[in-house]
Amino acid sequence: MPKRFFKEGRPHNGMCYDDYLTYMEHTFRDIKEPALTPEEKERRKFTELNYQRSLLTRRVYGVPDRLQAALQRIAQPQLWMVLTEPWCGDSAQCLPYIAKYAECSANIQLRILLRDQNLDIMDQYLTNGTRSIPLLVAFDEAGNELFRWGPRPKEAAELFKKEKEAGLEKPQILEKLHLWYGRNRGKALEQEFLHLLEGLE
Repeated sequence: MPKRFFKEGRPHNGMCYDDYLTYMEHTFRDIKEPALTPEEKERRKFTELNYQRSLLTRRVYGVPDRLQAALQRIAQPQLWMVLTEPWCGDSAQCLPYIAKYAECSANIQLRILLRDQNLDIMDQYLTNGTRSIPLLVAFDEAGNELFRWGPRPKEAAELFKKEKEAGLEKPQILEKLHLWYGRNRGKALEQEFLHLLEGLE
């Protein structure tokens, strides 16, 4: 049975990826620093970095043939709902690739919702009890859930867990995590989505 928020059309009214990039740019260009709290200033800095990273990935990345073929075999419309926030580093490392995947199929509608404005939806998709993002949920036209993914590739999640258990501080963990993303270049994400899509066939 479709969830209430789907029946209300909230995922359908989310931002497309281009609009999300515009929103990201607005959040760091148009908001003046003196008006921000220290936490907001830090998030503004992350958002600007994430925006530049997103543009670079979009410019240089090409979807590999096998994944592209799997995407093009999707025969029925799907809505890919992503919950995220512009300051989220994992999102900047994954969402640009996901947006490229969506462009490969006329049957995929990618829609992005801001987590903090949709906590009632987020709370239905917790990861180990936390509101971890990005979180993607794919639905068919009737609102049935097809699959979900997030908040990061499994290999990256294992790295994060291992370093946390080793007692590293969060900034050090994030530095190692982003080094992993840089070296992996979306390969783990490709394999995970290929597995999800081929599992639907």
